[in-house]
Amino acid sequence: MLLRILIIEDDPELCELISFTLTKEGYVVDSCNEGDDGLRWILENAHDVVLLDRMLPRLDGATVLKKARERGVHTPVLMITALGSLENRIEGLDLGADDYIVKPFEVQELLARIRAIGRRPRSWDGRTDIQCGGLTLDPMKLILAHGEKFVSLSKKESALLEILMKNMDNTLPRPVLFSHVWGPDAGVEDGNLDNYIHFIRQRLNAVDSPLEVATVRQIGYCLQERKADEGI
Repeated sequence: MLLRILIIEDDPELCELISFTLTKEGYVVDSCNEGDDGLRWILENAHDVVLLDRMLPRLDGATVLKKARERGVHTPVLMITALGSLENRIEGLDLGADDYIVKPFEVQELLARIRAIGRRPRSWDGRTDIQCGGLTLDPMKLILAHGEKFVSLSKKESALLEILMKNMDNTLPRPVLFSHVWGPDAGVEDGNLDNYIHFIRQRLNAVDSPLEVATVRQIGYCLQERKADEGI
């Protein structure tokens, strides 16, 4: 399941509807309504999928996509537009869109297209490692490194650490973490997440990590810089 989705849509009602639906499905969602803001978000490379409206104020969607690809951003883009002619579709795909959906559309179709993108290989830019706050996670080799120190991880530890690193300084609710690591319909006990957070903290300590996993009571967990007065 994908982790974090950026919606760039100038229709506030549609943007809110999509955001609500995706959040309910367990995705972490960011949104904006103007092209220039959307481009800034995309260039941060913090998202797994971008839903990009074609007609945007300040900077149109086609220009946003073109500039992002020129800057070396390989994040998958699903273009949303009312311009559904064959020429429009071809132009959007040629600019670097990974998929195209025409308004009006059914929400279930949008979700299906997002899931399809999520099943594609994740190394669009030729890299598989994830870097954050001085840490490097290789989810293929299941290795966490900091400087010259490294430690091996289990698959679930790697999956949990990956979503935390990709959303550093953001509190991730427990249902989102459960969905990402065990799947949305997995019948696992609530305490399993806490156990794996404990394991992650041990792995971070083992590499003298400058980051720590903070508990946000009654909500979830957040990866953040280690407080200065705390020991490793």
